[in-house]
Amino acid sequence: MDMNEIKEIFFQECEEQLAELESGLLRLNDGDRDPETVNAVFRAVHSIKGGAGAFGLDDLVSFAHVFETTLDCVRSNKLEPTAEVLKVMLKSADVLADLTNVARDGGSVDQARSKQLIRELEALANGEAPPPAAVVEAPAAKPAAAAPAPVVNDEGFVPVAFSFDDFGGEEDVLIVHPTYEISFKPKADLYSKGNEATLLLRDLSRLGEMSIHCNMEALPSLEQMDPESAYFSWKISVKTDKGEDAIRSVFEFAEWDCDLEISLADEGTAAEMTDEELPMQPVPFDLSVLDDEPDAPVGVVEEEERLAAVHESAATVAAAEVASNVVQLASTASRAAAEPKAAAPAAAAAQNTAQAASAAAPTIRVDLDRVDRLINLVGELVINQAMLSQSVIENDNNGTSSINMGLEELQQLTREIQDSVMAIRAQPVKPVFQRMARTVREIADITGKSVRLITEGENTEVDKTVIDKLAEPLTHMIRNAVDHGLEMPEKRVALGKNPEGTVRLTAKHRSGRIVIELADDGQGINREKVRQKAIDNDLIAADANLSDEEIDNLIFHAGFSTADKVSDLSGRGVGMDVVKRSIQALGGRINISSKPGHGSVFTMSLPLTLAVLDGMVVTVAGQTLVVPLTAIVETLQPEASAIHSFGASQRLISIRNSFCPLVDVGRILNFRSTQANPVEGVALLVESEGGGQRALMVDAIQGQRQVVIKSLEANYTHVPGIAAATILGDGRVALILDVDAVVSASRGQPLKLETSLAAAG
Repeated sequence: MDMNEIKEIFFQECEEQLAELESGLLRLNDGDRDPETVNAVFRAVHSIKGGAGAFGLDDLVSFAHVFETTLDCVRSNKLEPTAEVLKVMLKSADVLADLTNVARDGGSVDQARSKQLIRELEALANGEAPPPAAVVEAPAAKPAAAAPAPVVNDEGFVPVAFSFDDFGGEEDVLIVHPTYEISFKPKADLYSKGNEATLLLRDLSRLGEMSIHCNMEALPSLEQMDPESAYFSWKISVKTDKGEDAIRSVFEFAEWDCDLEISLADEGTAAEMTDEELPMQPVPFDLSVLDDEPDAPVGVVEEEERLAAVHESAATVAAAEVASNVVQLASTASRAAAEPKAAAPAAAAAQNTAQAASAAAPTIRVDLDRVDRLINLVGELVINQAMLSQSVIENDNNGTSSINMGLEELQQLTREIQDSVMAIRAQPVKPVFQRMARTVREIADITGKSVRLITEGENTEVDKTVIDKLAEPLTHMIRNAVDHGLEMPEKRVALGKNPEGTVRLTAKHRSGRIVIELADDGQGINREKVRQKAIDNDLIAADANLSDEEIDNLIFHAGFSTADKVSDLSGRGVGMDVVKRSIQALGGRINISSKPGHGSVFTMSLPLTLAVLDGMVVTVAGQTLVVPLTAIVETLQPEASAIHSFGASQRLISIRNSFCPLVDVGRILNFRSTQANPVEGVALLVESEGGGQRALMVDAIQGQRQVVIKSLEANYTHVPGIAAATILGDGRVALILDVDAVVSASRGQPLKLETSLAAAG
């Protein structure tokens, strides 16, 4: 891989880290005080900073460093994550995302905003925001007789002055390496991710002279032992001139999977040590103790003591490693003793389990173009499989030949391949929802409103092509909800509401589609104002008789706006019409439900994928159509006694003691000039978004099939009442019916006038 490819992988990982950062900060803002949440936020910024440093992205590194320092204060309980603190951090997350985008795509960021946030972060880190009382209190008092704590100089040494007056020498200075006390307790996750405690201890021993004690008090009996748990912990003392950062770097990839404490040993710690553990303390002694061995210089004795300490440390590490192996072997032996006949398979299974755990669900990154190419090929495979099946059926009268049976298996395998490939493109809507959180913050700051965004169903999965096109309409709707829907805080208080407005964004699966709802608890749609604005703009006649639903749908008309003046956010009549066109381009529909004084709910219904469709192939006036299976409730053969006339041209069908409008699809689509006889056809009971149930009348049903969706707009042009097209097994092109448009047309809304008020429903 060249450097550009590595850099692209880094930016892809940055997107994941930024999403984790935003998610964690929002959880903290909601009151979550789980230390792991704080650690996850800290890790995200730390990872971005580390990768940016490797590529020389100085601006990104500088900002991330200040951000990381402030987060570390939260992590160490020096800074309480209050609402004001988190407000600064959420803004900092936005700037960090901007800096990342600039580093990848070029451009510039608002330097004034960045510098302002750096000053705010530094102020928080320096304690200008009130920290907990336990943090600001002075360090624990030492005994009166104790000397000041050792001071480490720039080289990492502790200069200690002592006198040789007791044995005739002059005063000199001895450089002593500082001693660090380390408490290391692994968690089970450390081993499952492929880390090994003994290897970490060996790396630690390379930093300097080390003494170690392994605590095995938590080790249970053999019968109660879990081979995937962690029972050992270590107390370590290291004399090193490398500093604390070097010690932490040893545990860099394991720090989150263990309990780790590192502290600089002081006199209080030294006072608790035995005499043998204080070889560097300036204690006067009698030189006559060396008279028995005059040939042994002092340096040799000290070197022998140092080597002995190193050997003791190595022996302890080796003993710990042997003990760990003994635990694993004993556990395997215990299971083998319980099941003698299955000893070998059990051991193999345990090994496979350990390997699977250490693998931790490996993933690979694949270019989206490759996935699209694969999906297109699978689509062609489905079409060719259908054509082949059609040819065999036409030439095999009994339908029991081996070729026919083989084709049935091929059809099943093709369907499984298609489902698997489509699952690759399925992604949760969480990234889009997280982007909306930033939009809410920015608009709230501009308008001076207090807004809280609540998201639900973030893990609902949908095809990536749908996700990519959701951002624009959702952004417009969020802006509209905050700017127009929510009242100012003082007005909300006067109305008895919480001064903080709420916007709720929800995603869920329903009947093979994804439904996204955006609700606010604001003032709702002012229908009188909307109606008057429409009259002023010559959109409707002054004496027009409109229902509440039709008035609400006026806001989707191009150029329509109720804003009294043009601002950076609204007033130009561009926004909700874009939303409607974007949703329709995805094969979806949008509906409004508003209650004055209580808020509005916008509901978007979208297909899960834009690639394949399960449909019912039908015949209408000699034309072949495909009706999406997700819209069909049931099929039935109408009887003459069940058909009732209503008005001049309307007909109803009686279904289980209820009446449902009967819609002639051929007449709606102008395939024929007169209505067909319902008794001679088949009725499809369908359910549309916001339109209730209708019985669509067709001439005949050919069968149920899975078809590959081909866009009409991309290959031809938009056809009212038709959502897309497909290729059938016999090679013919069939049109996919837009059920919602047909149902709307049955209520008197003409298909061809897409931009009219009536079509906005």
